[in-house]
Amino acid sequence: MATKHIRVLLTFTRQSDHQIVEIAGAVITGMTGNKNFPDPPVDLAEVQAALTAFTAALAAKPSGGVHATADKNKKRRELVALLRKLASYVQGNCNDEITTLLSSGFQAASTARAQSPLTKLVIAVVDNCHSGQLVVDVKKVVNARTYELENAAIRPDGAPGAWQKGGLFTGSATCACKCVANSLGRFT
Repeated sequence: MATKHIRVLLTFTRQSDHQIVEIAGAVITGMTGNKNFPDPPVDLAEVQAALTAFTAALAAKPSGGVHATADKNKKRRELVALLRKLASYVQGNCNDEITTLLSSGFQAASTARAQSPLTKLVIAVVDNCHSGQLVVDVKKVVNARTYELENAAIRPDGAPGAWQKGGLFTGSATCACKCVANSLGRFT
């Protein structure tokens, strides 16, 4: 069985401002004096100064207007950049030991890659775009990477004929397909 590499969870870059403050505090606490990470690429005092500046910018934002928001966003980017450097260092030096990684204050990314069933696809809109062409909008399905559209002509007895491939669509839940009169469509 292949070794699972332990990675630092980097979702902190998309967290709320207050969650970033909590994460930065946990990292500073976890890495200060930590024998597993003796030589971080960023001085922890610099991270503490960036955290203090970001916290002050957060406090000034409600009454400061556009300039205070811009200053807060700048300080956030600076703090996140320092945390990313530390995360990379921790990931490279934890020797794939989860306890070592967690001792830094960072969280570990999940190593589970179990597949889960997809939710049922829901067609939101079908539009007649051009003659012989339909545009189909579907509600996004979480974890779906591609959508495949198929269509079939309806036989005289009312049953669908052979299903024909209508195309694979990625990155968007909108797709166009060629259709003939009296046909059915489905996504798989």
